[in-house]
Amino acid sequence: MIKCFIVGSDKMNNTLIIFTAYIVVVLILVVILIIKTAKKNKKIKESIQELEKEKNLIINAPILNELSKVEALVKDDKLKYKYDGWQRKFDEIRNVSMPEITDMLLKADMYASDKNYKDLRKLLADIELKIYKSREKTNRLISEIKEITLSEEKNRNQIVKLKNEYRSLKQTYEKSKGEYKPVNNQIELQFENIEKRFQEFEIVMEKKDYDEINYLVKGITEMIDHIRYVVKEVPTILIMCNELIPNKISDVSGMYIKMTRELYQLNYLNVEYNIKETEKKVKDILDRVKVLNLEDVTFELKTIINYYDSLYNDFEYEKTCKRTFESNIKTFKSKLIRTNKIISNLMRQLTDLKSTYDLSEEDVKRLNIINDETKKIKDSYNNLMDCNKNHSFPYSKMVKELDFLMIKVSKLEETLNYDLQTIGSMKDDELRAREQLNNIKNLLKKAKSRIRLYNIPVIPDNYFVELQDASDAIKEIQKELNRKPINIETLNIRVDTARDLVFKVFNTTNDLLKTIVMLEETIVYGNRYRQVSKQVNEGLETAEKLFYKGNYKKALEITMDAIDYVEPGIHKKIIQAYND
Repeated sequence: MIKCFIVGSDKMNNTLIIFTAYIVVVLILVVILIIKTAKKNKKIKESIQELEKEKNLIINAPILNELSKVEALVKDDKLKYKYDGWQRKFDEIRNVSMPEITDMLLKADMYASDKNYKDLRKLLADIELKIYKSREKTNRLISEIKEITLSEEKNRNQIVKLKNEYRSLKQTYEKSKGEYKPVNNQIELQFENIEKRFQEFEIVMEKKDYDEINYLVKGITEMIDHIRYVVKEVPTILIMCNELIPNKISDVSGMYIKMTRELYQLNYLNVEYNIKETEKKVKDILDRVKVLNLEDVTFELKTIINYYDSLYNDFEYEKTCKRTFESNIKTFKSKLIRTNKIISNLMRQLTDLKSTYDLSEEDVKRLNIINDETKKIKDSYNNLMDCNKNHSFPYSKMVKELDFLMIKVSKLEETLNYDLQTIGSMKDDELRAREQLNNIKNLLKKAKSRIRLYNIPVIPDNYFVELQDASDAIKEIQKELNRKPINIETLNIRVDTARDLVFKVFNTTNDLLKTIVMLEETIVYGNRYRQVSKQVNEGLETAEKLFYKGNYKKALEITMDAIDYVEPGIHKKIIQAYND
C-alpha cells in the first residue's frame, strides 16, 4: 500500500515538473516576441522621425534669405522676371510638396500604430523619394539664386585675378618685344581689347546687369587664355618658322643633292615635293600667326621638324644599306658560284650517276629542282646587278632583295650538301667494297695456302662447305659491282656477308691446323711411354687410326687421356702451352 502511494506521488511530481517547464518556455517566447516587437516599433518610429527631420531641413534651407537679397538687387525687368520665377518655385515647394510629405508622415504614424507593416514599408519608400526630389529642387533653386547674390563678389575676385595675370603677361611681352616681330601690332591690339573689356566690366557692374557680367567675365577669361598661349608660343613658333625649319630644309637639300650625285636612288622619299609643301605650309602658318590664330600650329610645326629629322635617318640608312649591299653581294656571289658549279657538275654527271648507282626518283627530282632554283636565283641576281648598275632602286630595297636571295641560296646549299653526301657516300661505299673484296680474296687465298702447306690426310667435309659458301659470297660481291646501276645497300650487305664467311673459313683453317699440330706433337711426346704403359700404347694406336680418318679433335682427346695415365695433368699443360 505504501509502495503504491510512493509510485503515484513520483508520477505527479514528474507531471508537475513538465508542466512548469512548459509554462516557463511559453513565457520566455512571449517575452522574446514582445522585445522583438518593441525593437521593431522603435526602429520604425526612428525612421519616421528621421524622415521628419529631413523634411524640416528642406523647409529651413536659406532660400528666403537668398530671395530677399535678390529682391534688394532687382532694378530691371530681366532680374524681376527671374526673381518672380524663383519665388513661384519656392512657393510650390513650401505650399505643395511639404504639406504632401507631412500628410504622408502622418499616415506612416497611423500604419505604425496599426502594425500595418506591409503598407508602411511601401509608404516610407515613397516618402524618401518625395523628400529626395524636393531636396534636389531646393538645392538647384539655391544654386540659381546664389549665381546672382554671389555674382558681384565672385566676378570681382575673378576679374582681380585676370587683371593680375594680364599685367604679368604684358610685362613678359614688353621685356622681349623683339621676339614677336612681325606680329607686335596684333598682340598689342589684343592687349588693348582686353583692357577695354575690363573697362566694360566696371560699367556693367555699376548697372548690376548680372547676365552681362557673366558673359563679360567669360569673354575676358577666354581672351586671357588666348593671349597667354600667344605670349608663350609665338617666339618659339617664329624661331621654328624662320630659322629651325629653313635650316633643316637647307641641310636636307644639300645632303639630298650630294647623295643623288653619288648615284643614290632617293626618289621614294619625295624630298623635293615635300620641301615645296613644307615651304607652303610654313608660309600658311606665318599668315595664321599674324592674325594670332595658333590653333594646331605648334603640332604642325613639330610634325614638320620630326619629318626632317626622319629624313636624316633615312639618308644614313641608305648609306648603311649601300655598305651592307656591297659587302653582302660578294658573299652571295661566292655562294651562288659555288652552288651553281656543284649543281652543274652533278647535272652533267647525272646520266652516269643514274647508270652507276641506284638513285631514287626522289633524289633525281630533288637535283632537278635545285638546278631550276639555282637558275632562277642566278636570273634574280643578274636583275639585281642591273638595278645596281642603273641605280634604279634604293639600296634599302636592294638589301632586302639580296637578303631574300641569300636565304634561298643558303637553303639550296643545305639541300645540295645532303645530296652530295649521299652520292659521295655511294662512291665511298663502292670504293670500300672493291678494297674489301681484294682483302677478302687475299684472306681466303691465304687460308687455302696454309691448308696446302700441311700434309693433312683428310680435310673435314664442313671445311669444304664453308669454303664454298665463302667463294660464292665473293662472287656475289663481284656481281653487285658489275651490276649497273649498283644498289649500294645490297652491295654493303654482300660485302658484310662475304667478309663474315671468309673470316669463318680463315678461323676454321687456323683451328684445324692448330689441332693437327697439337695432335702430332702430343703423339710424338707420348711415344716415350709406349714401352712402359700398355694403356698409353693402346690409346696412341687408337688416336693414330682416328688421325688418318680425319677425326683430329677426338684423336687429340684420346692421346691426352692415354698420356694422363702415366703423367697426370697433361691436358692442362698441353692446352696452356699452345694458348701461350
